[in-house]
Amino acid sequence: MSIDATLVKDLREKTGAGILDCQKALTQSGGDVARAIDFLRQKGLATAQKKAGRATNDGLIVSYIHAGNKLGVLLEVNCETDFVAKTDDFQELARGLAMHIAAADPRYLKREEIPSAVLEKEKEIFLAQAKESGKPAAVLDKIVAGRLEKFYAEVCLLEQPFVKDPSITIKDLLGQKIAKFGENISIRRFTRFRLGEIVEE
Repeated sequence: MSIDATLVKDLREKTGAGILDCQKALTQSGGDVARAIDFLRQKGLATAQKKAGRATNDGLIVSYIHAGNKLGVLLEVNCETDFVAKTDDFQELARGLAMHIAAADPRYLKREEIPSAVLEKEKEIFLAQAKESGKPAAVLDKIVAGRLEKFYAEVCLLEQPFVKDPSITIKDLLGQKIAKFGENISIRRFTRFRLGEIVEE
């Protein structure tokens, strides 16, 4: 099956994937762009999982100061090589992540970083709320677990919906970029400053 060049171009613009990958995806999907996007996403996630364990010793520290100079972010994003760190795409990713942090105000990078005392307090609150609403005892644990998942999505950077594209999480975004750049990418740390606010260590 021959694939129209405009379809390949369209798919490349939508996904950022290479020409050969787009042609293969369109061939596999019989020219269906939506199915080709799914194919590329699945392939990208598989590629990202293979690369996720590799060391990321290069990268960038970027800063973002919001209009009005009352809110700022410092962020370290790592990759495997200086070559990728210097690309416009990687720098754009880092700036986009810094802007996301300014807008979404994550408190932690990932759920494993949440102190157990904070987690226990949230569980107590969620359990009390569930009991107060008169839900049967048999479903209380499920309710608490569901509310905890929402809590993670609010406070953990990797689980937040990306402000520029809420259909994907920050973790998904990194997975897409790992597939695109061909090397592992990780967020190492970030700090968000608001004028007059005390930053907790």
